[in-house]
Amino acid sequence: MMPARDDRTRATGEETGDLGLLFHRLNNQLGIILANAELLEAKSADEMARARAAQVVLSVLDAMTTAREIRLRSK
Repeated sequence: MMPARDDRTRATGEETGDLGLLFHRLNNQLGIILANAELLEAKSADEMARARAAQVVLSVLDAMTTAREIRLRSK
């Protein structure tokens, strides 16, 4: 059984006050969403599903750019 999210955070020594680690975690999560959206886009059988997946891809890329900009401005 996996520990609760709070327990995992404490166990790895991550502190919520450390913005660098939070941005790293956010970027990892967005990367997973991006990879799955790209897979859906490539394997979708119909045009509507491909268009929806493509919109998710674009939105995730925008979110990654925004996170990068926030990180740079917070330094």
